[in-house]
This record gives sequence, structure tokens and C-alpha cells, in this order.
Amino acid sequence: MTLLQSDEYDGRVQVWRCIGCGRIEAPQPCIGVCQDRKVELIEAEVHARVLEEVEELRARMQGLLALARRLATTSPRPGMHEQTYRALQTEARALLGMERPSPE
Repeated sequence: MTLLQSDEYDGRVQVWRCIGCGRIEAPQPCIGVCQDRKVELIEAEVHARVLEEVEELRARMQGLLALARRLATTSPRPGMHEQTYRALQTEARALLGMERPSPE
């Protein structure tokens, strides 16, 4: 399971950020063993946009993998090689968002 699939932790931490200098604080009760470490944070809006893009790419990848699976396992009937090739080519163009080339 990847971090993106986990329901337990989405990588977000709520903090206070100064609108002047950018200082960030996340006040928590201290138990006396604190150590400060640098971390990189992103804004929730950026995180959400990236997750949307990941989901779009994942869906596109699934379509391309399905096409590759069909290409690897399809055996055209005798005399149907050209028709099978054209059908797979049309599907590939659609998955890639390509327009059909104009006839020459």
C-alpha cells in the first residue's frame, strides 16, 4: 500500500504561518525529548492539485496498460491483421489524446 492509498495519514500537518516573515509553528504539548529537524511542507491546495494529477495519470496508465495487454495477447484471425492493427492503433490514439491523422 502506498502513502496515497492510506486512509490513516495523508502527509498534512496543521501549522501556524506568519503572513509577514513566513515563520511556521505547530504548537504541541512537549514531553521533554523534542528535537528540531528541518522538514518541507506544501500548501494543502498544492497537495490537492498534485493528488488530482496523480489520479488522472493513474487512470490514463490503466488504459495504456490494458491496451498493451491486449496487444500482447491478441492473435488476429487469418486475413484480419490489418483490421486488428488499425483497431489497436485507433484505441492507442484515443488513449494518448491524439487526433486521427488526415488522409494523404
